[in-house]
Amino acid sequence: MWLVYRLAMENQTKYALKVQAIRPKGQNPKLYVYFPIPLAAAIGLQPGELVEWELLDRGELHLVRKQPAPPRTRQRALKT
Repeated sequence: MWLVYRLAMENQTKYALKVQAIRPKGQNPKLYVYFPIPLAAAIGLQPGELVEWELLDRGELHLVRKQPAPPRTRQRALKT
């Protein structure tokens, strides 16, 4: 027997981010993407945390956290 849960997010929050370029003298430009504080707080992302980008196709990237921090809040018990 399998019990499957699906999270329905009808009102997804979206953040538009601008890719920025840093151009050091004599070096190739480096591209940077910043994380808005509310988005980082929502997933518990910490400064200095190791992450990877997973390329799905030319239009979609996934951020993969190598060692995500444990949740800071307890899960609430479901009322039956």
